[in-house]
Amino acid sequence: MRQDRASGHQASPLDYDAEVQRHDDVLRRAWGVQPHEHVVDIGCGLGQTTCAAARKAHAGSALGVDISASAVERARELARAQGIGNVAFECADAQVHLFPQERFDLAVSRFGSMFFADPVAAFSNVGQALRPAGRLVMMVWQARDRNEWDVAIRQALAEPGGSAATASAGSAAFSLAHPPVVRGILEAAGFAGVTFTDVHEPVYYGPDVAAALDWARSFACTRQALDRLDHADAASALGRLQEMLAAHLGQDGVWFGSRAWIVTARRR
Repeated sequence: MRQDRASGHQASPLDYDAEVQRHDDVLRRAWGVQPHEHVVDIGCGLGQTTCAAARKAHAGSALGVDISASAVERARELARAQGIGNVAFECADAQVHLFPQERFDLAVSRFGSMFFADPVAAFSNVGQALRPAGRLVMMVWQARDRNEWDVAIRQALAEPGGSAATASAGSAAFSLAHPPVVRGILEAAGFAGVTFTDVHEPVYYGPDVAAALDWARSFACTRQALDRLDHADAASALGRLQEMLAAHLGQDGVWFGSRAWIVTARRR
């Protein structure tokens, strides 16, 4: 099963595209794909953003890359089913992949760029694949304490009277949360004109509490927190998690507040 790097969870009846559905329109407005452009999508997952870019770049192309072979294969299937002919997918680590030099006009990423072991090397590698003055547009999470979904889950899994559960598996998701850090990384990688735009959109956890509980239980951080508890304490933690999810249930499903950045830059 595919582990989604952005949230540290495996595939379930809900998927990550559904979770961040409200973020997609924001990202697509920001990237400004032009008809003749060539686009590379970093951490493409099931390829929804890649296919959207390909439709905009109808006289150009879009390439999606992801380290998950199963995700890439599924992305290919979905693109074929939609009849999108100018899209391709590769199973690759963007940090070290041998991209064609100066091939792309635009590199995009939707919550897929926070997991590099060496971010300067990774963005340098992506930058070399961009044409001079090529654009980078990515969406990344802001600090975890600004993301209600992370705070609420960790608090629900904590033992009564204890501190919030440590979600070490999800810590990398917040590695690009702080603008000064990100600016330093990108400038060291050969980018200039770095900007940050605040994105305040909710994330979707499912149509009801049962679906939301399944989704939250699929997160690596949830599993690790529960594995540290004995049977009785784990059952209590699941009960608290279910109650917390019920408190976030509205007429159109379970939603949590979130904060993200759209980060833009240009290759020097």
